[in-house]
Amino acid sequence: MKVLKTIEETKDTILRLREEGKSVGFVPTMGALHEGHLSLLSESISDNDVTVVSIFVNPIQFNNKEDLKKYPRTLEEDCEKLKDAGCDIVFAPSAEEMYPEEAEEKYDFGKLERVMEGAHRPGHFNGVAVVVKRLFDICTPHRAYFGEKDFQQLVIIRALVEMENIPLEIIACPIIRESDGLAMSSRNVRLSSDERKVAPAIYNSLKNIIEQKLINSASKCLRSEMEKLNAMPGMQVEYLLLADENTLEAVQDWDENRNLRVFIATFLGDIRLIDNLKV
Repeated sequence: MKVLKTIEETKDTILRLREEGKSVGFVPTMGALHEGHLSLLSESISDNDVTVVSIFVNPIQFNNKEDLKKYPRTLEEDCEKLKDAGCDIVFAPSAEEMYPEEAEEKYDFGKLERVMEGAHRPGHFNGVAVVVKRLFDICTPHRAYFGEKDFQQLVIIRALVEMENIPLEIIACPIIRESDGLAMSSRNVRLSSDERKVAPAIYNSLKNIIEQKLINSASKCLRSEMEKLNAMPGMQVEYLLLADENTLEAVQDWDENRNLRVFIATFLGDIRLIDNLKV
Protein backbone atom coordinates (compact mmCIF):
# COMPACT_ATOMS: atom_id res chain seq x y z
CA MET A 1 0.00 0.00 0.00
CA LYS A 2 1.34 3.42 -0.97
CA VAL A 3 0.86 6.43 1.32
CA LEU A 4 1.08 9.64 -0.72
CA LYS A 5 1.20 13.16 0.68
CA THR A 6 1.36 15.39 -2.38
CA ILE A 7 -1.18 16.22 -5.07
CA GLU A 8 1.38 15.87 -7.87
CA GLU A 9 2.52 12.37 -6.89
CA THR A 10 -1.06 11.21 -6.35
CA LYS A 11 -2.22 12.53 -9.73
CA ASP A 12 0.75 10.93 -11.51
CA THR A 13 0.32 7.57 -9.78
CA ILE A 14 -3.39 7.34 -10.57
CA LEU A 15 -2.95 8.59 -14.14
CA ARG A 16 -0.48 5.74 -14.79
CA LEU A 17 -2.93 3.19 -13.39
CA ARG A 18 -5.77 4.56 -15.52
CA GLU A 19 -3.51 4.46 -18.62
CA GLU A 20 -2.98 0.76 -17.87
CA GLY A 21 -6.75 0.37 -18.14
CA LYS A 22 -7.34 -0.09 -14.42
CA SER A 23 -10.60 1.06 -12.83
CA VAL A 24 -10.22 3.31 -9.79
CA GLY A 25 -12.51 3.43 -6.76
CA PHE A 26 -12.28 6.26 -4.24
CA VAL A 27 -13.32 6.56 -0.59
CA PRO A 28 -12.94 10.07 0.88
CA THR A 29 -12.59 10.11 4.70
CA MET A 30 -11.51 12.40 7.52
CA GLY A 31 -9.73 9.51 9.23
CA ALA A 32 -10.45 8.06 12.69
CA LEU A 33 -11.56 5.04 10.69
CA HIS A 34 -14.14 2.52 11.90
CA GLU A 35 -16.09 -0.40 10.40
CA GLY A 36 -18.36 2.03 8.55
CA HIS A 37 -15.41 3.39 6.56
CA LEU A 38 -14.01 -0.10 6.02
CA SER A 39 -17.35 -1.23 4.57
CA LEU A 40 -17.00 1.51 1.91
CA LEU A 41 -13.45 0.30 1.20
CA SER A 42 -14.68 -3.29 0.88
CA GLU A 43 -17.38 -2.21 -1.58
CA SER A 44 -14.82 -0.34 -3.66
CA ILE A 45 -12.36 -3.25 -3.67
CA SER A 46 -15.08 -5.56 -4.99
CA ASP A 47 -16.01 -3.10 -7.79
CA ASN A 48 -12.62 -1.79 -8.93
CA ASP A 49 -9.04 -2.79 -9.79
CA VAL A 50 -7.54 -0.14 -7.52
CA THR A 51 -8.92 1.62 -4.44
CA VAL A 52 -7.74 5.00 -3.17
CA VAL A 53 -8.69 6.29 0.30
CA SER A 54 -8.12 9.91 1.25
CA ILE A 55 -7.56 10.93 4.87
CA PHE A 56 -7.97 14.66 5.36
CA VAL A 57 -9.65 16.58 8.16
CA ASN A 58 -11.12 19.37 6.07
CA PRO A 59 -10.92 22.63 8.06
CA ILE A 60 -13.32 24.62 5.87
CA GLN A 61 -16.35 22.39 6.56
CA PHE A 62 -16.24 23.00 10.33
CA ASN A 63 -18.11 26.04 11.56
CA ASN A 64 -17.20 25.15 15.14
CA LYS A 65 -13.45 25.69 15.67
CA GLU A 66 -13.56 23.67 18.90
CA ASP A 67 -15.04 20.71 17.00
CA LEU A 68 -12.22 20.93 14.44
CA LYS A 69 -9.61 21.02 17.21
CA LYS A 70 -11.09 17.99 18.96
CA TYR A 71 -11.67 15.90 15.82
CA PRO A 72 -9.65 12.68 16.28
CA ARG A 73 -6.51 12.36 14.15
CA THR A 74 -5.13 8.82 14.03
CA LEU A 75 -3.23 8.57 10.73
CA GLU A 76 -0.86 5.77 11.75
CA GLU A 77 -3.62 3.50 13.08
CA ASP A 78 -5.81 4.37 10.09
CA CYS A 79 -3.08 3.33 7.65
CA GLU A 80 -2.63 0.01 9.50
CA LYS A 81 -6.36 -0.69 9.22
CA LEU A 82 -6.40 0.22 5.53
CA LYS A 83 -3.36 -1.93 4.75
CA ASP A 84 -4.92 -4.93 6.52
CA ALA A 85 -8.20 -4.37 4.65
CA GLY A 86 -6.55 -4.35 1.21
CA CYS A 87 -6.40 -0.65 0.29
CA ASP A 88 -3.97 0.20 -2.54
CA ILE A 89 -3.30 3.93 -2.11
CA VAL A 90 -3.78 6.38 0.75
CA PHE A 91 -3.77 10.09 -0.06
CA ALA A 92 -3.06 11.96 3.19
CA PRO A 93 -2.32 15.61 2.35
CA SER A 94 -1.70 18.48 4.76
CA ALA A 95 -4.06 21.46 4.91
CA GLU A 96 -1.34 23.52 3.19
CA GLU A 97 -1.19 21.02 0.34
CA MET A 98 -4.95 21.14 -0.21
CA TYR A 99 -5.30 24.88 0.38
CA PRO A 100 -2.10 26.70 -0.62
CA GLU A 101 -4.35 29.78 -0.82
CA GLU A 102 -7.71 30.53 0.74
CA ALA A 103 -10.51 28.60 -1.00
CA GLU A 104 -12.76 30.92 -2.98
CA GLU A 105 -15.06 28.44 -4.74
CA LYS A 106 -18.76 29.00 -4.12
CA TYR A 107 -21.45 26.44 -4.87
CA ASP A 108 -25.19 26.95 -4.78
CA PHE A 109 -27.21 23.82 -4.03
CA GLY A 110 -30.44 25.74 -3.50
CA LYS A 111 -32.92 24.15 -1.10
CA LEU A 112 -30.77 21.05 -0.67
CA GLU A 113 -28.29 22.99 1.47
CA ARG A 114 -30.77 25.16 3.36
CA VAL A 115 -32.45 22.40 5.38
CA MET A 116 -31.32 20.10 8.20
CA GLU A 117 -27.52 20.20 8.45
CA GLY A 118 -27.33 23.21 6.15
CA ALA A 119 -29.75 25.20 8.32
CA HIS A 120 -27.80 24.44 11.49
CA ARG A 121 -24.26 24.57 10.05
CA PRO A 122 -24.10 27.51 7.59
CA GLY A 123 -21.30 27.16 5.04
CA HIS A 124 -20.76 23.48 5.90
CA PHE A 125 -21.81 22.08 2.54
CA ASN A 126 -19.83 24.62 0.56
CA GLY A 127 -16.76 23.44 2.50
CA VAL A 128 -17.67 19.81 1.74
CA ALA A 129 -18.22 20.54 -1.96
CA VAL A 130 -14.91 22.42 -2.28
CA VAL A 131 -12.84 19.60 -0.80
CA VAL A 132 -14.72 16.79 -2.56
CA LYS A 133 -14.40 18.49 -5.97
CA ARG A 134 -10.66 18.97 -5.37
CA LEU A 135 -10.28 15.34 -4.27
CA PHE A 136 -12.16 14.13 -7.36
CA ASP A 137 -9.86 16.24 -9.57
CA ILE A 138 -6.77 14.79 -7.87
CA CYS A 139 -7.84 11.14 -7.63
CA THR A 140 -9.86 10.97 -10.90
CA PRO A 141 -11.87 7.90 -9.84
CA HIS A 142 -14.37 5.95 -11.90
CA ARG A 143 -16.50 5.43 -8.77
CA ALA A 144 -16.68 7.15 -5.37
CA TYR A 145 -18.25 5.66 -2.24
CA PHE A 146 -20.25 7.54 0.40
CA GLY A 147 -22.15 6.27 3.44
CA GLU A 148 -25.86 6.91 3.88
CA LYS A 149 -25.32 8.11 7.46
CA ASP A 150 -24.45 11.53 5.99
CA PHE A 151 -27.45 11.29 3.70
CA GLN A 152 -27.80 15.00 3.00
CA GLN A 153 -24.11 15.11 2.07
CA LEU A 154 -24.68 12.20 -0.32
CA VAL A 155 -27.54 14.06 -2.05
CA ILE A 156 -25.39 17.19 -2.33
CA ILE A 157 -22.40 15.27 -3.75
CA ARG A 158 -24.68 13.79 -6.40
CA ALA A 159 -25.83 17.34 -7.24
CA LEU A 160 -22.19 18.51 -7.38
CA VAL A 161 -21.27 15.73 -9.84
CA GLU A 162 -24.20 16.70 -12.05
CA MET A 163 -23.54 20.46 -11.83
CA GLU A 164 -19.83 20.10 -12.61
CA ASN A 165 -20.36 17.31 -15.15
CA ILE A 166 -17.81 15.06 -13.40
CA PRO A 167 -17.48 11.69 -15.18
CA LEU A 168 -17.84 9.34 -12.23
CA GLU A 169 -20.43 7.19 -10.49
CA ILE A 170 -21.47 7.90 -6.90
CA ILE A 171 -22.17 4.71 -4.93
CA ALA A 172 -24.30 4.96 -1.77
CA CYS A 173 -23.50 2.44 0.98
CA PRO A 174 -25.71 1.47 3.94
CA ILE A 175 -25.19 2.75 7.48
CA ILE A 176 -23.08 0.42 9.63
CA ARG A 177 -24.27 0.19 13.22
CA GLU A 178 -22.97 -1.02 16.53
CA SER A 179 -24.70 -4.13 17.95
CA ASP A 180 -27.01 -1.84 19.97
CA GLY A 181 -28.04 0.17 16.91
CA LEU A 182 -25.90 3.29 17.34
CA ALA A 183 -24.69 4.47 13.92
CA MET A 184 -20.91 4.18 13.72
CA SER A 185 -19.20 7.57 13.81
CA SER A 186 -15.73 8.92 14.55
CA ARG A 187 -17.39 11.09 17.19
CA ASN A 188 -18.64 8.10 19.20
CA VAL A 189 -15.24 7.69 20.87
CA ARG A 190 -15.77 11.09 22.52
CA LEU A 191 -18.93 9.96 24.35
CA SER A 192 -18.55 9.33 28.08
CA SER A 193 -19.52 5.84 29.31
CA ASP A 194 -22.85 7.23 30.60
CA GLU A 195 -23.56 9.02 27.32
CA ARG A 196 -22.68 5.86 25.37
CA LYS A 197 -25.35 3.96 27.33
CA VAL A 198 -27.98 6.57 26.36
CA ALA A 199 -26.91 6.87 22.69
CA PRO A 200 -28.76 3.79 21.29
CA ALA A 201 -32.04 5.58 22.09
CA ILE A 202 -31.43 7.68 18.94
CA TYR A 203 -31.81 4.69 16.60
CA ASN A 204 -34.62 3.24 18.70
CA SER A 205 -36.58 6.48 18.29
CA LEU A 206 -36.18 6.38 14.51
CA LYS A 207 -37.47 2.79 14.48
CA ASN A 208 -40.38 3.66 16.79
CA ILE A 209 -41.49 6.51 14.51
CA ILE A 210 -41.61 4.25 11.45
CA GLU A 211 -43.23 1.36 13.31
CA GLN A 212 -46.10 3.64 14.37
CA LYS A 213 -46.87 4.95 10.89
CA LEU A 214 -50.04 2.86 10.50
CA ILE A 215 -51.33 4.01 13.87
CA ASN A 216 -50.41 7.70 14.24
CA SER A 217 -49.78 10.77 12.11
CA ALA A 218 -46.13 11.54 11.34
CA SER A 219 -46.25 14.78 13.35
CA LYS A 220 -47.56 12.93 16.43
CA CYS A 221 -44.88 10.22 16.13
CA LEU A 222 -42.12 12.81 15.73
CA ARG A 223 -43.34 14.94 18.61
CA SER A 224 -43.69 11.97 20.96
CA GLU A 225 -40.18 10.62 20.24
CA MET A 226 -38.60 14.07 20.49
CA GLU A 227 -40.12 14.53 23.94
CA LYS A 228 -38.82 11.11 25.03
CA LEU A 229 -35.31 11.84 23.78
CA ASN A 230 -35.15 15.32 25.32
CA ALA A 231 -36.12 13.81 28.68
CA MET A 232 -33.00 11.61 28.63
CA PRO A 233 -29.87 12.75 30.50
CA GLY A 234 -27.64 14.94 28.33
CA MET A 235 -29.84 14.67 25.22
CA GLN A 236 -30.90 17.81 23.34
CA VAL A 237 -32.50 17.20 19.94
CA GLU A 238 -31.65 19.80 17.29
CA TYR A 239 -34.04 18.46 14.66
CA LEU A 240 -36.14 15.35 14.13
CA LEU A 241 -38.11 15.29 10.90
CA LEU A 242 -39.57 13.32 8.04
CA ALA A 243 -38.28 14.31 4.60
CA ASP A 244 -38.33 13.35 0.94
CA GLU A 245 -35.14 11.41 0.06
CA ASN A 246 -34.69 13.16 -3.28
CA THR A 247 -35.51 16.79 -2.49
CA LEU A 248 -34.81 16.70 1.29
CA GLU A 249 -38.04 18.68 1.67
CA ALA A 250 -39.70 18.19 5.07
CA VAL A 251 -42.95 16.24 4.79
CA GLN A 252 -45.76 16.76 7.28
CA ASP A 253 -47.33 13.33 7.02
CA TRP A 254 -46.88 9.83 5.64
CA ASP A 255 -47.05 9.76 1.85
CA GLU A 256 -46.93 6.38 0.12
CA ASN A 257 -46.01 8.04 -3.19
CA ARG A 258 -42.70 9.45 -1.98
CA ASN A 259 -39.43 7.92 -0.83
CA LEU A 260 -39.23 9.12 2.77
CA ARG A 261 -36.64 9.06 5.51
CA VAL A 262 -36.63 10.12 9.15
CA PHE A 263 -33.64 12.36 9.99
CA ILE A 264 -32.23 13.37 13.36
CA ALA A 265 -29.43 15.55 14.74
CA THR A 266 -28.99 15.67 18.49
CA PHE A 267 -26.48 16.71 21.08
CA LEU A 268 -25.54 14.15 23.67
CA GLY A 269 -23.54 16.16 26.15
CA ASP A 270 -21.42 18.30 23.85
CA ILE A 271 -21.15 15.65 21.10
CA ARG A 272 -23.39 16.19 18.09
CA LEU A 273 -24.68 12.96 16.49
CA ILE A 274 -26.72 12.44 13.33
CA ASP A 275 -28.66 9.45 12.01
CA ASN A 276 -31.44 8.58 9.60
CA LEU A 277 -33.67 5.67 8.67
CA LYS A 278 -35.55 4.88 5.49
CA VAL A 279 -39.33 4.58 5.83
